[in-house]
Amino acid sequence: MKPLILALCVLFAFGGLSAQQTAWQPSPGHTQVPIWPGAAPDAQPAAGPEVAKTTGKEFLVAGRPAVGVSNVSRPTMTLYSPNGKNTGAAVIVFPGGGYEDLAIDLEGTEVCDWLTSKGITCVLLKYRVPGEGGYPKSAPYPKSGPYPESPMALEDAQRTLGLLRFHAAEWHIDPHKIGVLGFSSGGHLSAAISTHFAKRLYPPVDAADKESCRPDFAVSIYPGHLSLSAAEWDANQGARKFVVRHPANADKDLGLNPEIPVTSQTPPTFLLQAEDDHVDNVNDSLAYYIALKKAGVPVEMHLYAQGGHAFGLRRTELPITGWPQLVETWLGTIGMISK
Repeated sequence: MKPLILALCVLFAFGGLSAQQTAWQPSPGHTQVPIWPGAAPDAQPAAGPEVAKTTGKEFLVAGRPAVGVSNVSRPTMTLYSPNGKNTGAAVIVFPGGGYEDLAIDLEGTEVCDWLTSKGITCVLLKYRVPGEGGYPKSAPYPKSGPYPESPMALEDAQRTLGLLRFHAAEWHIDPHKIGVLGFSSGGHLSAAISTHFAKRLYPPVDAADKESCRPDFAVSIYPGHLSLSAAEWDANQGARKFVVRHPANADKDLGLNPEIPVTSQTPPTFLLQAEDDHVDNVNDSLAYYIALKKAGVPVEMHLYAQGGHAFGLRRTELPITGWPQLVETWLGTIGMISK
């Protein structure tokens, strides 16, 4: 299930001959803002400076390349204001990339273009990732997630939720309509922040950390790391081996990762995945769906026979790529935007 993740990370790391090799910058008119006023908690040494590279013809989605960002040690958020009428809703976007890189356009800026066109404020989180080589062997885990093996990505997510609520009035956001949307590893991060909001993983920094970091809704697109079998795989990837505690008779395919402790307080959730996803098994969505249903959490899931992985919201002939309309409808049914 994981070799293609490595392949995608290698593509982002080495790209094509025309690959850009500078730090990522948002489009004109948008500014990245560091989410930590000083050093980030649990900081790990970076292999080098931040790099944004464009894939070559080896990796195209809907006939177009993608931009990957690696070596992110200074996490930032970029605010995209809504076009036209402001619904008051806001979405924090978590790009995927195996907790090693970030698909910053395919699963980031292009998502913000869609959301802002619907009157939704979008915040693109450039969370910490080490790049394809991972963190040094001295680190307990080679990636920035998943939690609890590595806490950095979830720390960045918690911090960003608090910042949005703290600045809600200033940024014309309804503090009760702030959600998250993530892809692949970012889909896992959406589930992690949905179940780890009662307490920060880090000592409070300022007043923003006194705000709730619970999302009001969550969207996970082709998520990984959610089933028990995926959790056991993750637990053995670092120098330190983690024990995934579960009943002896637990269903490893449809049982939930125990580090995603779903309760009745988990926010309403939208799930989407393809059954032929060979990177993150469809069981990740199924396991999370079953746990949400058992806890009485409103959940909507869409499964498609074909679609694979890492398609973002670029439209192709496959029906699964029409998912943004499904999310828009769902946001109306849960009262986040007008129907």
